[in-house]
Amino acid sequence: MTNKQFLQALTLLILSVIFQHTARAQEWTPLFNGKDINDWIVKIHHHETGNNFGNTFRVQDSTIQVRYDQYGNFNEQFGHLYYKIPFSYYHLKLEYRFTGEWEKNAPSYTILNSGVMYHSQDPRTMPKEQDWPISIEMQFLAGLGDGQPRPTGNMCSPGTHVVYEGKLDTRHCINSSSKTYGKDEWVQAELIVLGDSLITHIINGDTVLRYSKPQIGGPVVNRYDPKQKKDGKLLSAGFIALQSEGQPVDFRNIRILNLEGTPSRK
Repeated sequence: MTNKQFLQALTLLILSVIFQHTARAQEWTPLFNGKDINDWIVKIHHHETGNNFGNTFRVQDSTIQVRYDQYGNFNEQFGHLYYKIPFSYYHLKLEYRFTGEWEKNAPSYTILNSGVMYHSQDPRTMPKEQDWPISIEMQFLAGLGDGQPRPTGNMCSPGTHVVYEGKLDTRHCINSSSKTYGKDEWVQAELIVLGDSLITHIINGDTVLRYSKPQIGGPVVNRYDPKQKKDGKLLSAGFIALQSEGQPVDFRNIRILNLEGTPSRK
């Protein structure tokens, strides 16, 4: 059996387990109550955990909005909004759309770019000057209006690696097979996470990427606490976070189906 055939067989087996779980418990739990972000924790580069600098993350019209109108110079103030507890085996659904004007002082790669981080380190373990969390990202992109494809639902890996097509893949990002979607268009993203085994990305109902064995390793995260970066350690659980990196973006209808349970809620 080839690696590809083995992965296909494993995928079918794992998906059957998912369906068994969902048949027993079809209870989707909202992570965002549509009113406030009291159940979430903010961490923005150059600021202490809990400081929602510039009112970056705000709520309006039952939507979490990411805005930069109170910033001035962007100054690499990349931010993340973390749900208050970690998860391990789950199916996450949310909708996002890019809007507004990109911050011209932000890096050019952040144009129409955002994402949701998962298996992230606890934001309370991040020093003030750590830029990105050690995590895996389901990256969201929109087309640039130039007629070129720009898939969304990609995988990016700050301080991490994954196994893709049967081997350890150390690229920072792996593109999905999704279509290109435009600015101001609501897109539904789904993330099925099975601990440290199979991960599946779904965009508007289409499966666009699969990989496995998320683990700590590699660059693209700076000024972290060395105790938090044990290269080679498999990531079986962690925090979920919405991203801000220079492009206004909206998130709504954020809900989760817990497939097996969560880590200890200390």
